[in-house]
Amino acid sequence: MKLNELRDNPGAVTKKMRVGRGPGSGKGKTAGRGIKGQKSRSGVAIKGYEGGQMPLYQRLPKRGFNNINRKSYAIVNLGLIQKFIDAGKLGEEITETELVDSGLVRRKKDGVRVLAKGDLTSKVAITVSGASKSAVEAIEAKGGSVTLTNPTNGAAS
Repeated sequence: MKLNELRDNPGAVTKKMRVGRGPGSGKGKTAGRGIKGQKSRSGVAIKGYEGGQMPLYQRLPKRGFNNINRKSYAIVNLGLIQKFIDAGKLGEEITETELVDSGLVRRKKDGVRVLAKGDLTSKVAITVSGASKSAVEAIEAKGGSVTLTNPTNGAAS
């Protein structure tokens, strides 16, 4: 087989049907939209409309509570921090902006929170919005330190 012999499978690519191009095309005049009515007109988008019947999303019960003031934190695990230190992308002094610059965190959101998943073998000084108790213990066990910029988020949550 040569590159010039490559072809799509028969029927894999079909030409787009051009509607409203005369009676001989099979899709002329009303262009497959039927006669009259809302859907035959242009510019109509009926998403959840069920013809006057109560829409499904309104019939189903609503549960729970969505807190509009909820904070969303970017999460970093100790194992990933160690991996980036080994790769030379992070140093001993780690801040939230350095985590973003290194590519470990995509964006800060409402802050960065450190969790204890994985093993940390380096001594590091981390300044973040929050950290779990076990993460703080793991960092301090290696002689490092954790500084919280947002103490309300705290170590124990």
